[in-house]
Amino acid sequence: MGVIISNQIRKGVKLLIDGDAYEVVDADHVKPGKGSAFTRARVRSLRTGQVLDKTYKAGDKVETAETQETKMQFMYKDQDGFHFMDQTTYEQVTIPEDVIGDQVIYLLENADVSVLLHDNEPIGLELPNFVILTIVETDPGFKGDTVSGGKPAKCDTGAVVSVPFHLNVGDKIMVDTRTNAYLKKM
Repeated sequence: MGVIISNQIRKGVKLLIDGDAYEVVDADHVKPGKGSAFTRARVRSLRTGQVLDKTYKAGDKVETAETQETKMQFMYKDQDGFHFMDQTTYEQVTIPEDVIGDQVIYLLENADVSVLLHDNEPIGLELPNFVILTIVETDPGFKGDTVSGGKPAKCDTGAVVSVPFHLNVGDKIMVDTRTNAYLKKM
């Protein structure tokens, strides 16, 4: 664990607050006309996503969180959680479902993801920006249905995406994992 001074707090820096890793989302260094300078930081928990506002006086020492990002491949899910394998060391890690959260709807077997580790414990997951999913349930499309707008389509991972009317069950689509937006038919 490293230590920085409060005026070194910037967006993207990872801090250790109450034993948990947080990432600085926004930081303002304030120098009021009267009184001493301070830093106002908005931080987000890497484990839970909770956002906090923290204020540090000028010269305060702040602990940084040592985190590492490892490329891993998603293998399978069972009652213990989601199993990932490091492709260089072949070491396997099990991540509980509550750590993955809503991102579970984009996890495909054999998908490469980045796993964020803090104290060798997985605390987060970064998915690829785009995934290719197969539509398993949607209303039938009709010839000439090209009007803008869309219909909901359930995909093989459980994700529900708004797609154009002409797409049908069995079609493969590209989806943006950051916005849950349909991009194109594959």
